[in-house]
Amino acid sequence: MTTTLVYGLAISGQAVARELAARGDSLILADDSIDGSAIESHRSLATEIGAEFFSSPNEKQLREIINKVDRVAPAPGIPEVHQVVTLSHQQNKILLSEIEIAYAIEQSTPSPRPMVAITGTDGKTTTTLMASAIASAAGLKSMAVGNTEVPLIAALGSDAQMFAVECSSFRLEYTQSFRAVASVWLNFAPDHLDWHTSLNSYRAAKAKIWAHLKPTDVAVVPVENSEIEKFAQASSARVVSFGAQRGDYHARNGVLTSPHGPIMKVSQMRRSLPHDVTNALAACAITIEAGLATPADAANALSEFVNAPHRIELVASNDGVSWYNDSKATSPHASRVALQSFDSIVLIAGGKNKGLELDEMACEPARMRAVVAIGNAAREIETAFSKICEVRRADSMRDAVAIANTLAKSGDAILLSPGCTSYDWYSNYGQRGDDFSNEVRTLLAKLKTSGARS
Repeated sequence: MTTTLVYGLAISGQAVARELAARGDSLILADDSIDGSAIESHRSLATEIGAEFFSSPNEKQLREIINKVDRVAPAPGIPEVHQVVTLSHQQNKILLSEIEIAYAIEQSTPSPRPMVAITGTDGKTTTTLMASAIASAAGLKSMAVGNTEVPLIAALGSDAQMFAVECSSFRLEYTQSFRAVASVWLNFAPDHLDWHTSLNSYRAAKAKIWAHLKPTDVAVVPVENSEIEKFAQASSARVVSFGAQRGDYHARNGVLTSPHGPIMKVSQMRRSLPHDVTNALAACAITIEAGLATPADAANALSEFVNAPHRIELVASNDGVSWYNDSKATSPHASRVALQSFDSIVLIAGGKNKGLELDEMACEPARMRAVVAIGNAAREIETAFSKICEVRRADSMRDAVAIANTLAKSGDAILLSPGCTSYDWYSNYGQRGDDFSNEVRTLLAKLKTSGARS
């Protein structure tokens, strides 16, 4: 009997624990939570599946625990520098991520279902959802899984016929055999340096998406990124490219085009910001090249596709000013994508920095009307933009929304695109985005009642 330590008991960790228990593994569960209700919930799970549970074990305890197990399954939130990782390496224990365990289980079945995989610094979730929608339009029961609301391992018991797997570097780091029939690495920029030990470590984790490909598989690359292409060419797979103006899949002259013919006009997409177009091309490439869909299927799906919340999401418009929630932009690279989508911007930015250079956000000086700095990184935001435009600081989201409103003029976009995580003021980016949207609606309702904009 295999004994597994599952460390970290949020959504993915719980899913791994339940699946392995159902398959007869002996389990030890552990978590760093100091919240009383969470600890009781973890104890209840351990009792339910017949596992031992340790709350915040010290180094000595953890060393003894690791010595008793065959393998360790750290949750995605457990960073490379965590002692469970360090001690596991010292004791030569196998470290496996959720998608690796799930993949191995699926491959052990008589008819493994096909998977397409998506990684990159930005755009993963959107491209994953697009790929799943395209497969659904082709008549397949598809699921978007992985770094989404549903871990891959939790979807194995479903009636899905294919999986679109969003692969964060956290999940790819501890893979040993995971592969997909078609996979894309969308882009690369510094990120998650609070999780990885270095930028090279982050890059190496991303590259694992192509570490085990076969000649029958397809690796999809952004046409203008030679570094990513280098990793694809080193694999055994067939390489296909995508890009806004050139590549095997491109959108020159306003038409999404594939090697198999036109797909659709860009104008037929519900939203067609520059990154929407490139994400769509990537989703088309992995589904069509995998043989899971046709250009017509892709057109049907993309003409109806609605993006996930908190990604340059229009909240409201008032008196010529539009308000956008881009709370999912937790890195400067992600914010840069949003900034390039508008001509005149009042930006709300800041939060908890992940060890990244926030100066990258000051990349579009001609577009900047003003900046409102928030959160722990407010001073860094002020420094980044101080020579570009007016910068004001806010101590709450309510203040930030009110200040942004006074700074904006007709024709401007007021954009929450923080470039940082939400973990100073909020539990997650969704909570931050919801708070922003609620404050915007509250302010606009007051202004409507008073008959003024500011």
